[in-house]
Formats: sequence, structure tokens, C-alpha cells
Amino acid sequence: MVTATRPSRFDYYQVLANVLPKDALVVTALGNASYLWSAMHHVPENFYFEDAMGLAMPLALGLAISQPARPVVVVEGDGALMMHMGALVTVGAVAPPNLTVLLIQNGLHAASGGQALTNPNLDLAQLARSAGIANAENVATTEAFASAMNRAQASTRFLVLSIEPDIEVVKPPIAFDPVLAKHRFMSAIAAPRYVPTMFGGGRLEQTC
Repeated sequence: MVTATRPSRFDYYQVLANVLPKDALVVTALGNASYLWSAMHHVPENFYFEDAMGLAMPLALGLAISQPARPVVVVEGDGALMMHMGALVTVGAVAPPNLTVLLIQNGLHAASGGQALTNPNLDLAQLARSAGIANAENVATTEAFASAMNRAQASTRFLVLSIEPDIEVVKPPIAFDPVLAKHRFMSAIAAPRYVPTMFGGGRLEQTC
């Protein structure tokens, strides 16, 4: 739930950078979710979204399924979740044990200028539990966040992080080119390159 006194996104990201396993893959949503994380912890194992609202969680779900030996963390926003509620239901149905969803709850659409959500006080952890994600909780302090991240994980983890709105755009340390981001990330996880053909079909080509 959104509370009166909340940590900043930076505060939570500091904790995440400290507790993140070395082999983890991190997917971040558009706007400051990606900009700030890239400024604080820029590595090839990050996949930054740009101008694709609501698609971070579906991509992270696919990653968790295809990379079962690696922890996968996705940072998504409350507004984006409401745009693509079906993604939450699918995560609950598949429930990969290596997936952690960090749902930023600031009560507004920060990336598009700060428009208020239709229901900024919705209990998103309860919503996740109703979708089948039993390990879901609201988090209002950095201490609670660190504790939750350090607990052993046996199923999909869904943490709703209540934050102060951060509408002012953070300048990322790199240019956000979607094609370069894709190829950098594919190389980091040694994913095969898909080579399309003119009339469909295509083939996979190993990068290493």
C-alpha cells in the first residue's frame, strides 16, 4: 500500500545492488526504473526497456523459464501492471521459482509526466496473491526489503515497493539504443541469434 512516508527508488536500488547475486539477470521497465539502475549498476546482464510500457514482466517471465539456473529480477511499475494485468495472471500460473518481481508503487504514471493512477491505493500484493503468487508482500522500508530479498526463495517472489514519486528524469550513463541493448544482453547470456528468412521459418545461430 502507498504510505505517507516512503523511501526513494534510489534507496531501494542501493539495497538491490548490495544483495543481488552475481549471476542474476535484471530487467527494468521504462523511465527511471532503467535510467537510475543503469546509473548505479550498469552491467551487460541488465536488460533496459525503453518506450515499451508493461512488457518488462512478460520478458522476465520468459527469461526465468529459459534460464532456470539464474535468478531473474524484474522492476516494473504499478501503472504498467494495470495496463497488462494478464502478465500478472500468467506469472501466477507459471510461477518460476527463480523469478523476483519488484513492483514499484508510487501511485502515478511517472514516466509519462506524473498522471495519477485510477486507484493509487490498491493493495497490489493482495492482487498478486489472488493471481496465484503466494509469496507476495507489501514493503514500505529498505530494511524490510533487504530482509525479504535475503530470505530463501522457493517460488516466485512478488515485492511491492512503496516509494516517493520520482518524476524528474535521471540521466543514464549510456545511450538507450534498443537494438544495442538486445545484442549486449544476448551476448551476456550466450543466447542464440535468430536469423529470419524472407518467407518465414528462420533459424537459430549460436553466438559463441
